[in-house]
Amino acid sequence: MIIIAGKLLVDAATRDAYLAGCVSVVEQARTAEGCLDFSLTADLVEPGRINVYERWETVEDLLRFRSSGPEPERMPRILDAEVSRYLISGVEAP
Repeated sequence: MIIIAGKLLVDAATRDAYLAGCVSVVEQARTAEGCLDFSLTADLVEPGRINVYERWETVEDLLRFRSSGPEPERMPRILDAEVSRYLISGVEAP
């Protein structure tokens, strides 16, 4: 299993508009083969922060989705990003 997690930083005044523009990306991801979860959410404390969480069955599923979107015009609106890919070898109940 693959988990993508981290944060994007955008101008606080445009965060809601940025997220609204990502609705189709989230919908596309959630219907993609191998996607177990996909979420982009506004942070409750930092006004310009967007939290990223994705869970994929395989690296191949993730790469297949990445090659189909998101649109490149979104990238200039991101001021900074700290997102990592985690390879998970097992899952247990908390």
